[in-house]
Formats: sequence, structure tokens, C-alpha cells
Amino acid sequence: MSNDLTFIHHFEKGASSQAPLLLLHGTGGSEHDLVSLGKALAPERSLLSPRGKILENGMPRFFRRLAEGVFDEEDLRNRAHELADFILSAQDTYGLAKPIAVGFSNGANIAAALLLLRPEILSGAILLRAMAPLGEPPKAELGQTPILLISGVNDSIIPLNNATRLAAMLTGAGALVQHEILPIGHNLTQQDMTIASRWLNP
Repeated sequence: MSNDLTFIHHFEKGASSQAPLLLLHGTGGSEHDLVSLGKALAPERSLLSPRGKILENGMPRFFRRLAEGVFDEEDLRNRAHELADFILSAQDTYGLAKPIAVGFSNGANIAAALLLLRPEILSGAILLRAMAPLGEPPKAELGQTPILLISGVNDSIIPLNNATRLAAMLTGAGALVQHEILPIGHNLTQQDMTIASRWLNP
């Protein structure tokens, strides 16, 4: 593992030693996109927010896709391992505990891939508008890792049956999955914030 922090990123040291939040933006976002969300969810926790390295029509992403909803799985696997190594380096550099991912859309998908490919990296995850990232996922052992998955019935980008498949995939790997299905679309809402806050701060 390299000790270099190979992603452009934003880091804020929190007052709490609780698990930091790993903030993973959606397509076209940046390392600053989810910082306000992270502060709202957990004002005392440290925040680590990398910027995706892939550009799609000038918009940052965490991995390539071939079409809407069709992922370049080879690139996804490589990028997930690259991100996992960055997280380990950041933990060492900043003195962080194992993080909880908070991902939206493309960021939620790379977080789901991290859970399946490198299950030792995250202590939990909030997946906002995620879909199953891999057609043939590896046999992961998630050992009761807590995961909140929030999906929208009216999401025009992610079919509900795909999100349900992801929930089953993670549950099958041993995770403790709470899947909330809301009457909303792809964009984030106050309902997401309320549910995520209650889940993170029971």
C-alpha cells in the first residue's frame, strides 16, 4: 500500500473519535459536494471526502460506465481497490478509525463495490440511490456490518428491483441491511436526511 494520498480530497478533523464519515459524491460532484450533508448528519465526526478521478463529459465520477446504468465492471473493480488503498492511507495520515461511507448515486455505487470487494475497509455505509454494482459479486463476508440503503420508488435512473437486488446481495454477505423505500425520485430529500440521521445517531 502506498502512503501517498492519491485522490484530491477534503478533510475536516472532528472533535469525536467516532468512526469518520467517508463522503462519496455523485456524477458531476466534487470533494465539497457532501460536506454540508456530513456536517448535518454528524457535526462532531471527522469528514473525509475524495473526488472521483474519472471524467465523463467533464464531470467527475468514481468509475467508468458504458451507458446509463451499465457499468464498466473491470474499471469499477480497479477503482474500488484504488479507493480502498487511499482510505487506508488516509486513516494512517490523519489518525482515523475505520470510516462509515455516505455515498450518493455514483458515490453510493462505489461504496457498495467497496463493501463487496474490500469488506474490511468500511465499518458501515449509508447508500443513497445505489444499485447493484457487479453482475457477479465475489463471496464477501461483511460480518454484520450495518448498512442503510435508501431508494426512491419514482427514481428514473435506478429501477427499484435493482436496488432490492443490492439489498439482498449485501444481506447475503452477512450485513445488517435496513432498506428504506420512499415515494421520491433520484434527488436527495429531507426524508433522506431524517432517516440517515436517526440511523447514524440512534
